[in-house]
Amino acid sequence: MKSEDLKQAVLWESAGDNKVKCGLCNFRCLVNDGEFGHCRVRRNIGGILYSLNYNKVCAANVDPIEKKPLFHFQPGSSSFSVACIGCNFRCEFCQNWQISQVDIEEGFVEGTAVSSEQIVAGALHSGSKSIAYTYTEPTVFMELCAETGRGAKEKGLANVFVSNGYMTIEAIDFAKDWLDGINVDLKSFSDEYYKNLCKARLQPVLDTIKYIAKETNIWLEITTLIVPEQNDSEDELKQIADFIVNEAGADVPWHISRFVPQYKYTDSYPTPVETIERAEQIGKAAGLRYVYPGNIPGRKSESTFCYKCGKLLIERRGYHIGSNLINNSRCPECQTVIAGYHCDANDLV
Repeated sequence: MKSEDLKQAVLWESAGDNKVKCGLCNFRCLVNDGEFGHCRVRRNIGGILYSLNYNKVCAANVDPIEKKPLFHFQPGSSSFSVACIGCNFRCEFCQNWQISQVDIEEGFVEGTAVSSEQIVAGALHSGSKSIAYTYTEPTVFMELCAETGRGAKEKGLANVFVSNGYMTIEAIDFAKDWLDGINVDLKSFSDEYYKNLCKARLQPVLDTIKYIAKETNIWLEITTLIVPEQNDSEDELKQIADFIVNEAGADVPWHISRFVPQYKYTDSYPTPVETIERAEQIGKAAGLRYVYPGNIPGRKSESTFCYKCGKLLIERRGYHIGSNLINNSRCPECQTVIAGYHCDANDLV
């Protein structure tokens, strides 16, 4: 493909001798002419960095916002969810490896040419209240996210990321004017875990979480997939919970998801329910106000309760909202403020 047919990438700079330095994610790749970045969907052509997956949409669905998972962001609404091929992680247990890793293993970038205007129109037509950039890592198709996100805001739609949290501070600043919510995977509190199972590092993810929580107005939720014998020790779960409380805040929801073997990581067993229950207890003991189990439908703790008086506020059954009693961002029983982004039922009318 000729360079004139490609989209010039955002967040890079010339490094001399036709090399470029990418500033999109924390790999901060130095890319020689003709070579690819770590994500394999950004390429240096003649000293200019191009996005290879711009408008190459590989998935588009209308999902409940709860599926992201985002439980305190427009609960009960639909989110028009899109993805382009690619990822900067190499997670051994990736649930969407068919689209996140295909460019790595098969050497090409596929997708359907869909414009940002078409995505916004699709979201509006579907009755969705937001557009979610998800399934793969949205950072690596930031060009389409930015164009779509700005157009979505003009039409009254919100924008959310489901991310591994490896974006740079510059990338967060680039997105913060149009990005309303994000769920960040905090996969472990061990750098060895990140290096061995994801081919990445822990500290940049911690830095992302802290920056979003303290320096932006982006609504933040965090997910940890609990993998047996890898990140399920009581000490590590306590480290994660303490970090969220101290560095992000007690109001940040923590989703603790049950692992099911897949992709390259099949020599394991599903996370025992007892492990999820223990993680819930650890999170609440650390001071987190909202801890939610994932991939175990039908549990009472899927619902949102007032952390002060215990009143049931948002009743959930899987992705279905049975009732939402939050009024003016408060518990109707004791008037405690319930944190979130447009959480009242009447916000969605």
